[in-house]
Amino acid sequence: MSKTDGLVTVVIDSTGLKIIGTGEWRLEKHGGQARRSWRKLHLAVDPGTGEILASALTSNEEGDASLVGPLLNQIACPISTVLADGAYDGETVYRAVAAHSPEAEVIIPPRSTAVASSMIEGTRTQRDCHIDLIAERGRLGWQRAVQYGRRSLGEVAMMRYKQLIGCCLRARSLQAQKVKAAVGCKVINIMTSLGMPVTRKVA
Repeated sequence: MSKTDGLVTVVIDSTGLKIIGTGEWRLEKHGGQARRSWRKLHLAVDPGTGEILASALTSNEEGDASLVGPLLNQIACPISTVLADGAYDGETVYRAVAAHSPEAEVIIPPRSTAVASSMIEGTRTQRDCHIDLIAERGRLGWQRAVQYGRRSLGEVAMMRYKQLIGCCLRARSLQAQKVKAAVGCKVINIMTSLGMPVTRKVA
């Protein structure tokens, strides 16, 4: 999906989209207990430009970490850094990033119970380094050191999608819902390419 050239920074996140169908209309007319159905929209976003580099719509049962590989496979250019929240902490995510861009930096907060892996031939993994830095400086100090605040721009992209495209899906089949979500992401990219708001800090 991406038109970006050169190294890119990628923020990965997911959000829920509610499915709207005939069930809601019947409940409104005849009453009864609501039964909500959801899909998950997974996005890979360039925090510098706001461009949605990759997207995937899945059932609510799909785990976030399992979509990292499929999202990265949609990005043709090499990746310099991948940021995500703690839900993505795990070796499978690190392996997926390394398979795409072996030199990429992975910035994901380890779980509070995380322990460093055993060293192999004196080497330490990126995750081990994060655990060591958190132990040394605390989580806030780690966030400042690795510039973890960039991840919030992924949440901004989610908000932008929901405000402009909507937080609901009206198509009935999963395939049709996937098409709607993909079209929505392309629309967002066209709009952001035309210009983004410029903000300045006022003293």
